[in-house]
Amino acid sequence: MQPKSGDNGTTITEFILLGLVQMPELWPLVFILFLLAYLVTVGGNLSILASVLVEPKLHTPMYFFLGNLSLMDVGCISVTVPSMLGRLLSHKCTVAYGACLTQLFFFHLLVGVDCFLLTAMAYDRFLAICQPLTYSVRMSKTTQRVLVAVSWACSFSNALTHTVAVSTLNFCGPNVINHFYCDLPQLFQLSCSSTQLNELLLFGVGFIMAGAPTALIVISYIHVAAAVMRIRSVEGRKKAFSTCSSHLTVVAIFYGSGIFNYMRLGSTKLSDKDKAVGIFNTVINPMLNPIIYSLRNPDVQAALWRVLTGRRSLA
Repeated sequence: MQPKSGDNGTTITEFILLGLVQMPELWPLVFILFLLAYLVTVGGNLSILASVLVEPKLHTPMYFFLGNLSLMDVGCISVTVPSMLGRLLSHKCTVAYGACLTQLFFFHLLVGVDCFLLTAMAYDRFLAICQPLTYSVRMSKTTQRVLVAVSWACSFSNALTHTVAVSTLNFCGPNVINHFYCDLPQLFQLSCSSTQLNELLLFGVGFIMAGAPTALIVISYIHVAAAVMRIRSVEGRKKAFSTCSSHLTVVAIFYGSGIFNYMRLGSTKLSDKDKAVGIFNTVINPMLNPIIYSLRNPDVQAALWRVLTGRRSLA
């Protein structure tokens, strides 16, 4: 640690990331496991994206949002895992202060876009099932692009707000982060100055970023469930629920891990449970999304097979 001179401002120029395990003999195993997870996640999500682009049957609003979600998942895991793998290879656990804040910004930017994309997907299902006659008009290509643009704008504002707020904190030691990437709870624990305003900001903005989308998703699916139950055909109900179950599974995992990670900042000490939640946020969620969306979707499965085999669709 090399402190800067002066009483005000940041006095730490780098942080020490302890990583997942502190036993050097386990580092090769961790490196192999996370490298495989990274390759599987990137490969799976890019395959979904390629399927959406090349398969005419998937040129619909739902899969437009799914393609964007896959792209965000690739970005999310790429922000955290490669840098961790680099530290394991070099046996260097330090990260520069600026690099730490940069990672914080891009992580919250991409996760925030995920939040709004999941909400847009719920709105899409609501229109498709509850208002099918006006669906094509209400979910036009312009609407889709506007929803994605708004998602980026809101997420950018959120990420920038938190990054600037953290940059105003004083860090004068210690500089050891018991995690494998830089995030708000860990940085709050190391600050020499009061983080009360930062925590209030996190809760307040978190309500906009997570609370409002969650409420919209719940309301959308209440209407969807009521509409599906009115379908007389058993096969019709099964198909309608099938298109929604994948999205609901992803939403439950995504918001469940997020709430655990950010809505309990009052704890005096962050434990290894936070590393497990971090793995969920950065690795497990992006890796599961392609599996969940393709597992019960024959159209996606067929498109993936054509992408992998190089065959063209007959449609």
